[in-house]
Amino acid sequence: MILDSLKNSSLYAGLNPRLEKAFELIAQTDWMTVEPGIHELDGKDIYVNVMERELKEKKDAKLEVHDEYIDIQVLVSGTCESFGWSERRDLRMPQSEFNVEKDIQLFDDEPQTYYTLRPGQFTILFPEDGHAPMVGQGTVRKIIVKVRR
Repeated sequence: MILDSLKNSSLYAGLNPRLEKAFELIAQTDWMTVEPGIHELDGKDIYVNVMERELKEKKDAKLEVHDEYIDIQVLVSGTCESFGWSERRDLRMPQSEFNVEKDIQLFDDEPQTYYTLRPGQFTILFPEDGHAPMVGQGTVRKIIVKVRR
């Protein structure tokens, strides 16, 4: 898991060949004008889910993991969003089997820690990171850029 300011995104381009392109696309787009939904940026290698949602209470946010994609999550508007986080290898309470088609598995474990994302920041979540997004109060607009590993 990485939490940083968008102005430092170039520091992470070397972690995966597609991250540099993903951050360029993030910087070049006015995300307030893009319709909610899924949009391909580079086919299935890089795509984005634009969301406007009400945040949840901690007890309602489930930890999730992915195998095929790295998440770059960016808060576009709203005051802040909290994330629960746990090491994937420590998760013991799956809700169901891994859904290969949707690249997701949910867990009922309690997060090991929480952190806060604010506008102008991003978090990168790798397959090793169990994460419970969308925690807090109010409505947010955010993007989740999915980058194939």
